[in-house]
Amino acid sequence: MNKPLKLIKIGNSTGVILPKEILARLHVAQGDDLYVSEAPDGLRLTASDPDFENSMALAEDIMRADRDILRVLAK
Repeated sequence: MNKPLKLIKIGNSTGVILPKEILARLHVAQGDDLYVSEAPDGLRLTASDPDFENSMALAEDIMRADRDILRVLAK
């Protein structure tokens, strides 16, 4: 999808207007947070926090590796 986006002045900052089709694809609405991260081909805009996803992936690896220890600690 190639779609030009309009930059507008918002106070002392600059904002971008996202069309409703893009908001629908991101599953976000007005007031939601969006995250910008570096990607090999430029920037990536997502509705989920990439740092949180990385932390959860590490936690899942630890839980899988130490399942027995965590089961004992849960008692």
